[in-house]
Amino acid sequence: MSKQLVVIGGGAACFFCAINAARLNPALKVTLLEKSGKLLSKVKVSGGGRCNVTHHCFDIAEMSRRYPRGHHFVKKTFHQFFTTNTIEWFEERGVKLKTEKDGRMFPVTDSSQTVIDCLMKEADKQGVEIKMNSEVKNMIYQEGKFLLELAHPVTSASRPDSDGVLNADYLTIATGGYPKSAMFGWIKKAGHSIEDPVPSLFTFNLPGNPITQLMGVSVEKAIVKITGTKLMEEGPVLITHWGLSGPAILRLSAWGARELAACNWQFAVHISWLPDYNEQTLRERFLQIRNESASQKVMNKNKLGLPQRLWEFLVQQSGISDQIRWSDLPAREQNKLVKNLCLYECMVKGKTTFKEEFVTAGGVKLSEVDANTMMSKKIPDLFFAGEVIDVDGVTGGFNFQHAWTSGFIAGKTIASLAI
Repeated sequence: MSKQLVVIGGGAACFFCAINAARLNPALKVTLLEKSGKLLSKVKVSGGGRCNVTHHCFDIAEMSRRYPRGHHFVKKTFHQFFTTNTIEWFEERGVKLKTEKDGRMFPVTDSSQTVIDCLMKEADKQGVEIKMNSEVKNMIYQEGKFLLELAHPVTSASRPDSDGVLNADYLTIATGGYPKSAMFGWIKKAGHSIEDPVPSLFTFNLPGNPITQLMGVSVEKAIVKITGTKLMEEGPVLITHWGLSGPAILRLSAWGARELAACNWQFAVHISWLPDYNEQTLRERFLQIRNESASQKVMNKNKLGLPQRLWEFLVQQSGISDQIRWSDLPAREQNKLVKNLCLYECMVKGKTTFKEEFVTAGGVKLSEVDANTMMSKKIPDLFFAGEVIDVDGVTGGFNFQHAWTSGFIAGKTIASLAI
């Protein structure tokens, strides 16, 4: 009788585990359970609907530094399946990837549907059985087998088993995403420890701050620091109608996920809109501008390369009239402008999910998972893949790479065990 693998989840890690296990061991019966009616939803929305498949980095040590939690863990797993393997795996199946200037890699079609179609086609080719609307309510391990208790909505057309129980020889949990409290309940019950899950990759809310009037304005290079911490990032910042977003903000939310959750997402940030200057060098630059543009209005003459709307806003916030010329700029107002350019302060009150791309900081403790196999160190033949374990990366394709890597390793291990 053929062995049975059940993979719980409907995301990237789940599919990669199921597909590769079935491909490497055709005798293995593979079933994928998804609790909702949607598959690969995060793949769909990633990268603005283009799917940021991985990152153009081919050095394991360098790549591992992009993971606020789990960097030592991925340093081990990447030796088995890395970015080069991801690129090759997809290209062998007709999905060619391209690299953008920031290192993010997307399908040349610029459509996440290309990746979804590839995974769905491969799952079908390898005979993976997909059961939708199949939520696992409990997992029991006894006599070397897994018994999965399933919840079946009355309206569901897909009932994996008439008595609501599914058996498996091997089980992979790849449920991803925050929050996962119900699922973590039965993982804990099975004997695993959980690092409390908190959201990562979110944007900052600035309720009542007038800067939100500049929604759509972006600065290519700014430095953002969270006051009272060592957290600081440099990179693009986008002003939105609710606050601040962009790569620098998202990276800050990742590195500071636990600290920011602890203060209930209420904190102050300082922004340097001109990171190539400090207050002293900016004053020196202003002296040059005074000499060069003495008769021109400060509001109109932006010689520092900032977006004009942002410049006008900061000039106004510094109490400078739109009629003031550079030659007449009072020292007090100039000092205010220098401070606003070098150390603009915002009070953050809350977070907003970055579309549906946010990830979870937290999950199954890494000390309880074997990085070489992705198998539980507590329960034989139980595997984990993707975000369900305490690994998360910054934005840029790093979380997907962890999903492909961990899913592949779990699938490969199970395929060899089931022979």
